[in-house]
Amino acid sequence: MNLAAISLDLIRLSQPLPFSLRGPDGKLLARKGFVVGSMESLQAVAGGRGELYIDVDEADNYRRAYVAKLHDMVREDRALGKIADVQLNSKDMDDSRTEVDDDTSDWLDIQSLANSMLHELDQKKFQTKLNRLQRQLTRRSRANPDGTLFALIYLSASEVRLYSATHGMLVSVMCTLAAHEVLKWPEETEMILGKAALTMNIGMTDLQDRLAIQRGALTPEQRHYIDQHPARSVAELQKRGITQTAWLEAVTNHHTKSPGPLGERPEGLRIARLIQRADMFAARLAPRASRTPQPPASAMQACLFDEAGQMDEAGAALIKTVGIYSPGSFVKLATNEIAAVIQRGFNTTMPRVAVLINRDGMPTGEMIVRDTSQREYKITASVPHRNVKVSINLDRLLPLTKAAASDLSW
Repeated sequence: MNLAAISLDLIRLSQPLPFSLRGPDGKLLARKGFVVGSMESLQAVAGGRGELYIDVDEADNYRRAYVAKLHDMVREDRALGKIADVQLNSKDMDDSRTEVDDDTSDWLDIQSLANSMLHELDQKKFQTKLNRLQRQLTRRSRANPDGTLFALIYLSASEVRLYSATHGMLVSVMCTLAAHEVLKWPEETEMILGKAALTMNIGMTDLQDRLAIQRGALTPEQRHYIDQHPARSVAELQKRGITQTAWLEAVTNHHTKSPGPLGERPEGLRIARLIQRADMFAARLAPRASRTPQPPASAMQACLFDEAGQMDEAGAALIKTVGIYSPGSFVKLATNEIAAVIQRGFNTTMPRVAVLINRDGMPTGEMIVRDTSQREYKITASVPHRNVKVSINLDRLLPLTKAAASDLSW
């Protein structure tokens, strides 16, 4: 273990930790991903000390930022004493988080990148971050669509941290997968679709994050701000140098209720309709302090029918893509076991699942994979995330999402 001291003011409050925090003896005080809500809480973790420690070997963000800052100081021919005393500040860490290696980043890294992109005002940096984010989501979606859906649906349904960033990523992945796998849209349209979904709420990111933890009803001012956010998002995108007509048209209309076929619509309005249906699904799925989330199966079924009560083409494409029981959701089996959906199946209602709670109501030690197309393991109900009282380890579950059928032991 290679410990390095960091000052308390380096640690960003109310956001997932990018590394584990330790005491001077290496003892774990707070895990990576833990959210420190206040400076008082942070000082309590530190036990009265003015600094905490991280394992530099595991803290990739810190190491990248540290090395980058040292290189900058050497190039500037700074005094050796100044270089030896170098410390990182929060801006250094923010810049490092956006330089995440596409192949080694985890979901907390990507979540931080999405949040940083939504708050970026500089045109060049904004577009660089957005392109990097979309590249990572596309690469993961193509390599392991079930794992990508699992991570984003689980994160969306189980927490409210960085809500706006996570919501945008889920909508973007659902839409681009539907465009690629079902609708067979051109790659250029798919790229615009992904970026439009990621940036549709850039005009209300801060408000959206606050509303996720707000217990009271919307105020009239908040309701008005929400109603105006598509136009505000377009204005913010234009400030950041975005001029593509289809992109801006999609963001303008992503809350427009427009039932009917997709084929005869202009590109921007086709994109807007698909985003609108996925946006509705993701919003129903997400927890709020003021409301209980819907189970994924219920949220998805609500997208299947349009405002006139007819089968919706965009909603149907999303259901074919994600499934009624989507990866990252929980279900009850005919065996009375509770399981997490890990892979989409041969149809929308028969996914593969990993049992988390056995028929006696006890957590399982080993992951038991079931094929719900088999009668004895059929799904009998969706289970809300709040009702699953076991700790979910994404590192253990995500590898199961990309296992080939022949690799699974039933």
